Amino acid sequence: MALKALMVDVDGVVVIAPHPSGWSAGLEADLGLAPSLLQSAFFAPNWDDIVHGRAALRDRLTPVMAEIAPQLTAEAVIDYWLAADSRLDHALLADLDAVRARGVALHLATVQEHERARYLWETVGLSRHFDAMHYSADLGAVKPHDAFFAAIEARTGLAPEDLLFIDDKVENVEAARRRGWPSAVWTGRDTLAAVMARAVTPAAE
Repeated sequence: MALKALMVDVDGVVVIAPHPSGWSAGLEADLGLAPSLLQSAFFAPNWDDIVHGRAALRDRLTPVMAEIAPQLTAEAVIDYWLAADSRLDHALLADLDAVRARGVALHLATVQEHERARYLWETVGLSRHFDAMHYSADLGAVKPHDAFFAAIEARTGLAPEDLLFIDDKVENVEAARRRGWPSAVWTGRDTLAAVMARAVTPAAE
């Protein structure tokens, strides 16, 4: 296998959750907003459109905040979310940098909306480690749908045999394998080298 590009997921791989229950664990203590209320009033009815790129985050969040927590602005919630959900796995990034130094292109393949994608790429600095970011709101498709992987192939010109995909969700890895992508599940317990080897010769996951 002549590996040309390593495709890496963001959340659960490059970005580590700050708390077992996610970035919103401290939301009520810090901003006075219950995560369950934000989930039911905002994420449940709006997130699918936002993450597919059919609606803008602020356009949907602003009226929701005016209704459920008028003392908070959409900007305050977004700023809190972006800052809380950006803890990097620096050890993994160092290993990825070493792979890139050997001539393998590094790409991010992730489900994101536009604002967080830009924040991670520019402000957090993932652009220093990766050659490109392919994300759902830009592609118009999400994992584990086949259209997500097809869109990346079309955008990059890479064939399945040219790349290797790492993700923390089994369903995404299985979908990529059905597409013909060598893939492996990232658990954080194995080295990058071991996971890459497993992607080429899959074991039971």
